[in-house]
Amino acid sequence: MTSAGNPSPGDDVIDQLAGIAPGSHLDAVRRHRPQAREQAQQSYLALLAPRAPLSSHWPLNERLAVAAFVAALHQQPQVQRFYRDALAAQASLALGKAMDAEVAQGLARGPYGQYPQGPLSAEDQAGPVYAVGAQSRAVLGERLSAGLAHAHLLAFHPRDAQAAHLQALLDAGWSETDIVVLSQLVSFLAFQIRVVAGLRLLLAHPAPPTAAQQPTAEESAA
Repeated sequence: MTSAGNPSPGDDVIDQLAGIAPGSHLDAVRRHRPQAREQAQQSYLALLAPRAPLSSHWPLNERLAVAAFVAALHQQPQVQRFYRDALAAQASLALGKAMDAEVAQGLARGPYGQYPQGPLSAEDQAGPVYAVGAQSRAVLGERLSAGLAHAHLLAFHPRDAQAAHLQALLDAGWSETDIVVLSQLVSFLAFQIRVVAGLRLLLAHPAPPTAAQQPTAEESAA
């Protein structure tokens, strides 16, 4: 399988992750929306296989660390394995082990958080607040540790997000541009994972063929 850090030209990552073979029924289904398919692939390339010149100075190994972390939080095995393997190809063994430890610590069910006081308050739910462990922080550094905390916030506590959380990223050395890219990456992965899960479900349980449409009365009389 092509890695996230080294995609081959023409490979569609969602097709790979969903197990869609060229010429298959699901391939034909996806080809009905060529712009959506292409935009999803280009988003992947821009975020996880960026080429110079870059608007962001966020290095690839840290992007893959966040991707592996978010994919693991969503617990979609194919996507999780894809980004974990890509991280292993780009990062040190120590970083990989630290990320595995943080995945175990960050797993939750969610979403959690509180709505502004009102009718939706009935759906408020308390949940764990994630922070990188001290041992992993020594390996990951303050910057990446803050990025993981923000990714976990967006995944499990989106309605608790406040200006103070963005300030924590700035204090850890994130630029405003890099913060935007980080948020885009987390959002894109949530989209990609849900598309892959849906396509794999369709692949495992294909819809039965529909009966041929019966001619209308007008067609029969023609």
